[in-house]
Amino acid sequence: MSGLLDPTHLINTFGLIGIMVVLFAECGLLVGFFLPGDSLLFTAGLLAAGRLIAPLWVLLIALPAAAIAGNLVGYWIGRKAGPAVFNKPDSRLFRAEYVDRSQRFFDRNGARTILLARFVPIVRTFATVMAGASRMDFRRYAVYSVIGGVAWAGGLTLVGHWLGQVAVVRDHVELFVLGIVALSLLPVVVEVVRGRRAQLTRR
Repeated sequence: MSGLLDPTHLINTFGLIGIMVVLFAECGLLVGFFLPGDSLLFTAGLLAAGRLIAPLWVLLIALPAAAIAGNLVGYWIGRKAGPAVFNKPDSRLFRAEYVDRSQRFFDRNGARTILLARFVPIVRTFATVMAGASRMDFRRYAVYSVIGGVAWAGGLTLVGHWLGQVAVVRDHVELFVLGIVALSLLPVVVEVVRGRRAQLTRR
């Protein structure tokens, strides 16, 4: 695992500020879609249990705050820059029809989308920008971003902290972190497989 994607390396090198920057980027900046948010939160909880990082109560305030801030910034990036990007006629990836489709999708499932997207790698990055580009109601978006940020960042940190007090987990931290990374990527693999099957079916 490269250093950039290794949660333990990131935490040991950059500390709490580094974790917050990664969470902010993954939740709000399109370039952060590949960052290991799930495993980073879990690992932070593990290390907090061993008192190798900031106290748990600090993590439970700082990490959700970074995730929420990322979501809010991502929304405004999508709202301000989204239309210009999606209206490019020669763009294969970004099209105006995607914004229209997203608008209808968020109108129907906005709250649930923002909540569930928190727990799906890659999706949680793009959902924020798409919500802004689709002009989702900001107040509604902000409320569910806060709920989702606390549930995701706080929840995974607490799970890591709880498991960090179990001897077998504490003695094999690296193996459990690798397991969390694998689990966090599973939804992405499932979506890729579904997409390929759908393409084959249309053919």
